[in-house]
Amino acid sequence: MKKVLEVDGLSKIYGKGCSQCAQLTGPDCDTNICPQCGSVVAAHDLSFDLYEGEILGIIGESGSGKSTAVKTLYFDEEPTAGSATFYDGQTKHDLFELNKAQQRHLANHRFGMVYQNPHLGLNFGISAGGNIAERLLMSGERSYSTIRARATALLTRTEVLPERMDELPKNFSGGMQQRVQIAKALAIEPPLLFLDEVTTGLDLSVQASILDLILEIQQELKTSMVVVTHDLGVIRLLAGRTMVMKYGRIIESGLTDQILEDPQHAYTQRLVASSL
Repeated sequence: MKKVLEVDGLSKIYGKGCSQCAQLTGPDCDTNICPQCGSVVAAHDLSFDLYEGEILGIIGESGSGKSTAVKTLYFDEEPTAGSATFYDGQTKHDLFELNKAQQRHLANHRFGMVYQNPHLGLNFGISAGGNIAERLLMSGERSYSTIRARATALLTRTEVLPERMDELPKNFSGGMQQRVQIAKALAIEPPLLFLDEVTTGLDLSVQASILDLILEIQQELKTSMVVVTHDLGVIRLLAGRTMVMKYGRIIESGLTDQILEDPQHAYTQRLVASSL
């Protein structure tokens, strides 16, 4: 199986940090705030691999560090320590060694990101079709007719009526905004897609259709995905492997069925029990 992403020792501290941060935080200390210096250890020493066409789930309560993990990989946040390697065909990119322009280029051409809040992923000042066009223009496409046809196809694919292509996202429901965000992220058919709590706050029927859409995309395009959620139902449906996070640490990882059917860590056992 071809490796797409390799993460080693990824850490993120908000604040000045000190030599005691790692020792005085984490699940054993029941906090991610360092009592010595007041810094927040959002993620500490995260290591994992992701393979072609695989969906990896990261689950945990609010504040566990799961969103921080994907935001550093998508260059929204700068890591405090660690490395991440993206394997793109024959090319290898050391993500945190790239300069800002190189990171932007990679995010625009090879990665996709779908945020919990559509305002982070969409430009609300331009139409739904315009959002997709913006992404295609960044990747170098210049033909108006090609862009228009691609936007129509993507919106149709994500169950947004093509006749609404020229409407502003603010006129859409939350579920529709998420679909437009997914269409925009998919415009360049990225080999790597990050999904951060994409179904939170949506009606159950809307959630179900968006999850079906994500699975279809993964099977059709063989896109590798990292799915961040606090919802075990989402993990059960989407992820082949799952990591459980608490206070910035990975406390358990393995095949999703194994994690959900026979959780080893007491925290995971509570999470699974609370969802039954």
